[in-house]
Amino acid sequence: MKFVSWNVNGIRACVQKGFEEFFHTVDADIFSIQETKLQEGQIDLNLDGYHQYWNYAKRKGYSGTAIFTKWLPISVKYGMEMPDHDDEGRLITLEYEDYYFVTCYTPNSQPELMRLDYRMKWEDDFREYLKKLQDKKPVIFCGDLNVAHQEIDLKNPKTNRKNAGFTDEERGKFTELIQAGFIDTFRYFYPEKEGVYSWWSYRFKAREKNAGWRIDYFCVSNSLKDRLKHADICTEILGSDHCPVVLEMI
Repeated sequence: MKFVSWNVNGIRACVQKGFEEFFHTVDADIFSIQETKLQEGQIDLNLDGYHQYWNYAKRKGYSGTAIFTKWLPISVKYGMEMPDHDDEGRLITLEYEDYYFVTCYTPNSQPELMRLDYRMKWEDDFREYLKKLQDKKPVIFCGDLNVAHQEIDLKNPKTNRKNAGFTDEERGKFTELIQAGFIDTFRYFYPEKEGVYSWWSYRFKAREKNAGWRIDYFCVSNSLKDRLKHADICTEILGSDHCPVVLEMI
């Protein structure tokens, strides 16, 4: 099984930069995207052989997620079914016979940490949501989680210590999430690997200099550890300020 996740930072723009070519080349069983930035009916993707599930934000041109899957799920859920969190199209859950698959676009804490309090509430509720799923069957979740967990997960940890995505509070919540019974699959395979990132600012030639952050993840329940085969970050793939991340399982 091959899974792919990509924050496309606007699917309509990404389609003009090679999205469909990459999609068909990678041939994933399940392919999820975040930050679609559109409303229903604004795009028609040619993805023959895939079922498509979209979650749109109420605010036009903002946020949004989608999952494209070869395998028809047992059920589909949009959001956490919590009014505080379900207006921005940030979550989709597919249920299969032996696991749940979740794609997530975690809220950014914003400049000057204006949304940090809300972010902390989201983190707690998302963790509890995943734990409830995990009580029923194993979980695979992925997406732009908007946090670099360790210092090796970004180029300049010292200068970003109090910036959104690398605050002690956000990193601590990710630690709590992992401790709730999940594996960060890239770090499972590459526990000390440095210089591999999934997001680069469009400013200051950050991608050219590889001054990036690893904020896109595949995480799985501990019970799926023996099924892990490979994890990758496709740094060579352009089309967004993020690049795709990949998980392969037996």
